[in-house]
Amino acid sequence: MQRKAYAPRPEARAYVSRRRTQASRSGRAAALQAAFLAVLAVGCTSDNGASGSTTDAKAGTGTKAVAQPGKYRTLFEPCGSVGGSALKDLLPGAAELPDERQREVLRGTAGSTFDTDRRVSCAWKSDDSDASHSLSLDFERVVSYDPAVSDEDRAHELFAKKQLAAAVPGAPPAPSASSPSSGSSPSSVPSATTAASTPGTSPSSSDPTSQATVLGSRVLDGLGDAAYLDDDLASPGAGSTAQRRTVSVVFRTSNVIATVVYTEQSGQLTVTPDSASLQEKAQRLAKNLVKKFND
Repeated sequence: MQRKAYAPRPEARAYVSRRRTQASRSGRAAALQAAFLAVLAVGCTSDNGASGSTTDAKAGTGTKAVAQPGKYRTLFEPCGSVGGSALKDLLPGAAELPDERQREVLRGTAGSTFDTDRRVSCAWKSDDSDASHSLSLDFERVVSYDPAVSDEDRAHELFAKKQLAAAVPGAPPAPSASSPSSGSSPSSVPSATTAASTPGTSPSSSDPTSQATVLGSRVLDGLGDAAYLDDDLASPGAGSTAQRRTVSVVFRTSNVIATVVYTEQSGQLTVTPDSASLQEKAQRLAKNLVKKFND
C-alpha cells in the first residue's frame, strides 16, 4: 500500500527557522568576543612596554655618579724600600756593628697590620757612642666608603687633619669630604721657604729667629701632591740627660699618605741634635719614596 506524503506543519517550520537564527547569532557573538579579546591583549602588551620604558628612563635619570677609585690599589713593602747605603747614612751606628748584627739592624722590623694593601710600616734603630738614631716609615692607602667621595678627596681630607693636628704654620683648614678638592694644597698658602724668599723677609744668617723659622715646622713644596715637615726638640726630662729631636715628613700622593719619622737622641746633655742635618736626610728619603710610588 503506498504511503501519502505529508507536508511539515507550520509549527515545525517555525521551530527550525528559530534554531537556525539562534545558531547564526551565537556564531557571530563568538566571533565578536574573540576579536575583542585579541584587541584587548594587544593593548595590554603595548601598555606594559610603554610602562617599562618609562621606568627604565626614570631609573637612569635618578642614578648618581660614582666617584673614581684612587690611583693606588696596593702598597709596596716599606722595609725593602730603603737601600743599604741610605740606611747606613741614616743610622751611622750600624756601620760599626758586626756583619750579622748589621744585617739584622738594616733589615728593619715590620709593623703589624690587618691588611698589607691598606697600611704597612717598618722601623729601624741603631746606637753608637755619640747618639742613637731611629727611623720609621708608615704608608696608608686611603679608601672612601662614600660613593660620592673619591679615594683621593678622602685622603686629602685626612692629610689636612694631620697637618692641623701637628700645628704646622700655614696649614689650610681641613676640607669637607662632601666638597671634593683638586688634590693639592692651595697655592695661596705660603710655605716657610716661599716666605723666606720674599723681599724683606729673607732670613739673615746672623738672625737666629729667622733661621729657626726656616728650619722649623712648615709646609713643603714640590713633594708629592702635598707635604709638610714637623720638627720637634724634646728637652731632657726627669732622670734623662739627653736631648731628642724628631723630624717628621708627611706627604700625600693621590690616595696614599706616607710618613717618615727620623729621630736622633744625643748621648750628651750639652749636645743638641742638628736640625738641618736631620731635616735634609728625612726630606731626601721622602723624595725617593715619592719617586718609588710614581714608578
